[in-house]
Amino acid sequence: MDADAYAYPALAVPWDPKDAVDPALKQLRDERGYSYADIITIHPEKLPGYDEKVKSFFEEHIHDAEEIRYILSGSGFFDVRNEADQWVRIHVKKGDLMTLPEGIYHRFTVDEKDIIHAMRLFIGQPIWTPFNRPQEDHPSRKKYVTEFVEEKKE
Repeated sequence: MDADAYAYPALAVPWDPKDAVDPALKQLRDERGYSYADIITIHPEKLPGYDEKVKSFFEEHIHDAEEIRYILSGSGFFDVRNEADQWVRIHVKKGDLMTLPEGIYHRFTVDEKDIIHAMRLFIGQPIWTPFNRPQEDHPSRKKYVTEFVEEKKE
């Protein structure tokens, strides 16, 4: 995918993946069945309630669906837990595509540039609910542990 070659809205708005003109984004959309997307810019001047939002993004949580982000500009950090329950920091920047499986503990923050512009892709209408840790009995967490943690032990 080419984040420089195509224009996307700057503010948090719904965006129809059918409007994709980037051939690689179209292919991803079709292969994975994404039917809804939105664009978000995390920056003090672009995101209402910026301080509260950034604080909530950095709270360790899971979701009951995969989390996919296509970074259009800017940069930030996704932190995920490894098998030993230690943080692994992933620096995402313009052009990166980040997919986190359903049920993985994670958190997000912008980096020192204090801005990231990203597309969030979904199958169906998004129900964007973070479930803060601990969530060991949540069905999505159990699914993650079965598929990724226990499978690695075998």
